[in-house]
Amino acid sequence: MKKLLSLLVVGVMLFTLGTPAYAATLTSWWSTIPVVSIAGDSEPLYDGNGNQIFKTTDILKGMTGDDEDSDIMGAVANVLYPFLVEGMLFDKWDNYYNNLYEEIADIFEDSLLTKDGEPKDGSGLSEERKKDVAENLKKDAKEEWGCYLDWNYKFHYDWRLDPLTIADQFKDYIDAVKEVTGAEKVAITGLCLGTNVILAYVLKYGTDDIYGLGIDGSTVNGMEPISEAISGKIALDGNSIMRILVDCNVYNVMEVNDFILKTVDLANKSGLIGAVSGFTESELYAKLEKGVTSALARASVLTWPGYWATVKKDDFETAKEFVFGPEGSELRKEYAGLIKKLDDYHTNVRVRIPELLSQVKDSGANLAIIAKYGCQMIPLTESQTLVADQFASVNSASFGATTSTVYDTLSEEYIAGRVSEGKGKYISPDKQIDASTCLFPDNTWFIKGNKHSNWSVWETQLLYTVTTADRQLTVDDFDFGQYVVYEKESNFAVKMTEENCNVEAWEADKEKDYPTSILTRIKNFFEAFVAWIKALFEFASK
Repeated sequence: MKKLLSLLVVGVMLFTLGTPAYAATLTSWWSTIPVVSIAGDSEPLYDGNGNQIFKTTDILKGMTGDDEDSDIMGAVANVLYPFLVEGMLFDKWDNYYNNLYEEIADIFEDSLLTKDGEPKDGSGLSEERKKDVAENLKKDAKEEWGCYLDWNYKFHYDWRLDPLTIADQFKDYIDAVKEVTGAEKVAITGLCLGTNVILAYVLKYGTDDIYGLGIDGSTVNGMEPISEAISGKIALDGNSIMRILVDCNVYNVMEVNDFILKTVDLANKSGLIGAVSGFTESELYAKLEKGVTSALARASVLTWPGYWATVKKDDFETAKEFVFGPEGSELRKEYAGLIKKLDDYHTNVRVRIPELLSQVKDSGANLAIIAKYGCQMIPLTESQTLVADQFASVNSASFGATTSTVYDTLSEEYIAGRVSEGKGKYISPDKQIDASTCLFPDNTWFIKGNKHSNWSVWETQLLYTVTTADRQLTVDDFDFGQYVVYEKESNFAVKMTEENCNVEAWEADKEKDYPTSILTRIKNFFEAFVAWIKALFEFASK
């Protein structure tokens, strides 16, 4: 089988070598330069006994109540009693926060880090994964395959941990790849949380080992659903919830049946979700939001510096206060070790992101940045209508693109101004993005219609082509330009045009979603009610 694959790779190489240099095509995911790749939170984690303790895609399983040892009613009572009796009657909330923390922490117990932000009980990568990594570092993949392939040198790590700590492991890995391949430099590709580690690496070790850097779906500049959720920027919107449910079906995240969709739509059109969202403006919410945020964050994934690295620069200090209390609080003392890690990353990496990326570019290394959009951002926060890839806004992932919201486009006046400045080419065909304000406008590509965690063939090939080229390629070097549309059937992408750019799985119509006329609101409610009744009977008849 390996011999056959080797022949196929050689065939691909011969074919691509026969094309004009840097024509409007991509090479495959092969290279004559070793490529070290680092991903995000896709790696399952295990305890010291080899039992899987956490996998991101299984995050909801612990909350279903299917475990025969779970006591759902007892857990609810444990939280509800101090809320109703001690809190509502006597305005004493500490037991409510403590019990809420205990019940949620029970779900995440095995994967929680210590209060110093360190692993517990030997948890982390599986022993099998560690052995695989060690084996890969014993051989020069080029001798076996004739080139370096996508899967040859993948860096695996415990993505919960402090990126500055992981950067040391990343350095050791790169040194090992250089030694076994004899290469003076390596290209690096980073996805999602991996980009946080890459910039921590640049801070500590510079750019001497980097031939090219490609980053895709980056969270280093912030991931709004986490950043805003723990810094008091909560907002509930029924229309955003509807859109995310539709995306869940379309992108196979989970199956949401028609009855659930119609029920949520009815709750939205009836004003029920709006009434619930009004709670965020109440005196009771203002009293509880910091305590609840702190309990939920410390009991789940926010003991993980890896996720804290996705908090936006302007949210960081507020988020620390929400989760750990004000300076001098007991929680600050209790979590002093973790907070020091968070502060070190903030001071040395987060506030210096443009400087660190510019350091890579100025070193002469090739650079490619990919941002995605066309999906609904995870709702419940103030930024939920921004153009995004579900987890991060385009503005964050592209390092500065100017965008509209899902409900509108850039104004004609704005676009005319860009055109008059000679920057019209940076406007997307759907008029939702202006790439000219990016940190590196000529090295940033945008793919529409692909969710955050699906890394398409086109994305892999673009990163490989640009990072390993013998010169810096830009958006002008490819016939598809700066903006492409993802095609699910082929797992590839094509040039975006005004004709093919409307690929969202939903329609965001502001006048329809937020009608000002009372008659329209009544009409929408009755239409939603009739649709719900129909869906109810269909569901009941199955």
